[in-house]
Amino acid sequence: MDLNGIEESENVEDRRGMSSGSKVALGGGGLAIVFFLLRMFLPDSTPLIDNIQNQVQQGQTTEASSGEQTELTPQQIEDGKFAKKIFTLTENTWGQVMQENGMDYEQPKLVLFSNAVETACGSATSASGPFYCPGDHKVYFDLEFMKELKSRFGAEGGDFATAYVIAHEVGHHIQTLLGTSAKVRQLQEGRSQAEANKLSVCLELQADFYAGVWARDNQQYLEEGDIEEALSAANAVGDDAIQSKMQGHVNQETFTHGSSEQRIYWFKKGYQTGDIKQGDTFSALLN
Repeated sequence: MDLNGIEESENVEDRRGMSSGSKVALGGGGLAIVFFLLRMFLPDSTPLIDNIQNQVQQGQTTEASSGEQTELTPQQIEDGKFAKKIFTLTENTWGQVMQENGMDYEQPKLVLFSNAVETACGSATSASGPFYCPGDHKVYFDLEFMKELKSRFGAEGGDFATAYVIAHEVGHHIQTLLGTSAKVRQLQEGRSQAEANKLSVCLELQADFYAGVWARDNQQYLEEGDIEEALSAANAVGDDAIQSKMQGHVNQETFTHGSSEQRIYWFKKGYQTGDIKQGDTFSALLN
């Protein structure tokens, strides 16, 4: 992406390099993403995760003391600037879209962190992957996640993959503002795990659709290959692709984010239409 002239968002908290003030087992980014994916796709993985973490703590535990801070590398500084500019573009797009639909846009915040972070949704580590917390309207992102996505799951490199992930998480903020997330949580109550998972898939695919809407609105900043980078990332984080790599087989009933094909389809639909009214993944997938 060519973001020359784009200002960095002021709605960003850069906590990278700062201690969370608590004891954190640091097993490297590789272990972080493994824990994240195990929890997502293997319901009975808690004993396995606990065993791995205990081994890490015995041999590799690093205790972060309160007030400890590490200096960011030049590349980390540049990555942070890029993320802040992308967040500015999400603010511009959704401020305009919401206004066109007769609504005010309550801007979220982006929190860049390393290793561990405190949120209104509880404590989290890099193992959680990028996520949105509706309790404080903040997107939490350890940018090291993108390196793992490329090296372990085959996503193409490039800055637009990062932009896609940020735009997807902001999509969850839009769902919170529109009341979609709250309705889904209500519908999930009392349902079987498989039925609740289907609703989660619809929610995630809609966030992919919103990311596509955002990309269309900012296509003047795109460079050759950027959309392909987003599609590659969407393909890499499909439930079927991840399950195949992690456990050697695919169980559709445990899908929570959608297949690679679905994630690509809904991102492309958002990009092609640019119309938020075309993103009813619930009617499309549940009827």
